[in-house]
Amino acid sequence: MESPDTTPKPRFSSYFNRSVTLNSPSAALEEQVTTKPLYNLYTSPSLQRSASIYTSPFASMVSLKGKVRKLCSIFESPKPPPSKPSKLLLSPPDSAPKSIQSPVADAPFRLPGTEDRVVIYHTSLRGIRKTFQDCHSTRMIFRGFRVSVDERDISMDVAYRKELQRVLGETHVSLPQVFIKGKYIGGADVIRQLLEAGELIRLIKGLPLGPAKPCANCNDMRFAPCANCNGSRKVFDEDDEQRKRCTECNENGLVRCPLCCS
Repeated sequence: MESPDTTPKPRFSSYFNRSVTLNSPSAALEEQVTTKPLYNLYTSPSLQRSASIYTSPFASMVSLKGKVRKLCSIFESPKPPPSKPSKLLLSPPDSAPKSIQSPVADAPFRLPGTEDRVVIYHTSLRGIRKTFQDCHSTRMIFRGFRVSVDERDISMDVAYRKELQRVLGETHVSLPQVFIKGKYIGGADVIRQLLEAGELIRLIKGLPLGPAKPCANCNDMRFAPCANCNGSRKVFDEDDEQRKRCTECNENGLVRCPLCCS
């Protein structure tokens, strides 16, 4: 008869073994490796889902660019190769400046008695800026050529305005207006075009030169106060013993400068 095993055994050995098995990470990993393939372990659905989030936008952008490029190639016509410039230019291009025909040959209006000068009807008032600038620039152009210029300011003498209306046959006339050698030329735009084309020098050729310095009496204003009434437009008549209107000056009490406008 065998003697019973008297070796003491721990009462809670199975409990501790179970706890170690459940809580040990190495044991859990061994169980997963042995029960599941290694490929499935690293390609879980969660990892596949996260990878698709980062790779799918770039793939769609590349495919979208390709579609857009394909559509553009369908609707766009191919660009022709750049043509080489020809060495000989047979005809001038459309953008080349064309020569301006001189308006003197067929001028419809004439100003008698001014064949030896340039006559400019202008205004010295600054009420309308563009009109004043056009008048000033036109005067400076002819003064630069130092030719004899007869400047007729309609704001100084209303008789000049009536004279211009009578010559042109219009009641509303823009300023300035230029006559060269008694023939009507035009306004400021025409003078600038003739100057740029080189035609203005030919038109004023042969005219006498004007004074090199400003007039000492009127400072190139072309007008001076009346010496008879001192600019008051009134004189005393000794026969009637009353004041009368001066007949030697205009409505502003001015007369043409006797030095530069004689």
